[in-house]
Amino acid sequence: MKSGTFGLSRRALLSAMVAAAAVVSFGFGTPAQAADPIKVSAIYTVPVEQQWVSRIHKALNAAQERGDISYEFSENVANTDYERVMREYAENGSNLILGEVFGVERAARKVAAQYPETAFLMGSSFGPEGENFSVFDNYIHEPSYLVGMAAGAATKSNKIGMVGGFAIPEVNRLMNAFMEGAKSVNPDVEFMVTFINSWYDPPKAKEASFAMIDKGADIMYAERFGVSDAAKERDILAVGNVIDTAADYPSTILGSALWHMEATVDHAIEAVKAGEFKAENYGKFSYMEYDGGSVVLDPALLPDGTVADVEAKKAEILSGAFTVPVNDEEPKSSM
Repeated sequence: MKSGTFGLSRRALLSAMVAAAAVVSFGFGTPAQAADPIKVSAIYTVPVEQQWVSRIHKALNAAQERGDISYEFSENVANTDYERVMREYAENGSNLILGEVFGVERAARKVAAQYPETAFLMGSSFGPEGENFSVFDNYIHEPSYLVGMAAGAATKSNKIGMVGGFAIPEVNRLMNAFMEGAKSVNPDVEFMVTFINSWYDPPKAKEASFAMIDKGADIMYAERFGVSDAAKERDILAVGNVIDTAADYPSTILGSALWHMEATVDHAIEAVKAGEFKAENYGKFSYMEYDGGSVVLDPALLPDGTVADVEAKKAEILSGAFTVPVNDEEPKSSM
């Protein structure tokens, strides 16, 4: 486990925060002054460079730079250690604790119930609980559908490979939306789907990708790190997920479905500062309507007219004329 302290030792940072807490208390049941930063802690089971948590980390750093929060984090926390870290942050006076609890749902909810004055906002497959346990998720199925359209138009072999982490709702809905988008413009496209059962194993994802490329895939859906590396080495195209890695893989990433956590994080911070935090589902803040998701395309890697088609469908989504369905079922190979 590693703690981010932004230039200070963790002990020094905690000491400074405890001293500040002696002057002003920020229980989420009591409004704080708008100019006062609240204490926010985050717990990550993977490195902050991993695409999913990197979006949370980015949004929290932005809030700290604005002066809205003081921020500390722990990364690479094992599931067996997650409950202890949650308790430490709660005991140390954190006003808001964020993280992802997909593998530790029961333990995390138990801890939250024992610290009713602390606000918890956790990535979760399930709903909010009690008075202080809110949940969020990466509902970027809309941009996933849009980049799927681009991939469906770009494939020449009509074979797309897809490598995911785990077959859970958070991954499934994005892959299903991507597949629907591709088939909407190219009914002949087929998919190869596999899961590596890891959130961070680039070598394993890369090997799984090579196997699909060997079977004719000319576009790879990179839900995990390692997939785009394989695509680049074999000189085929790839689709990015959650973050934009086009600069790292020039002439490889045809487009990406991006996740932006700022709306989610800022809503929680405002609620805590106003003393109005409650248990709710923050999933909607990942929708394009709230700027929680977006799509980016590389026109140079796409057939003429593709960008215009995607932009037209995006306008339909934002106007409400078209709804991308949320399908959490495990996606299956079609070839």
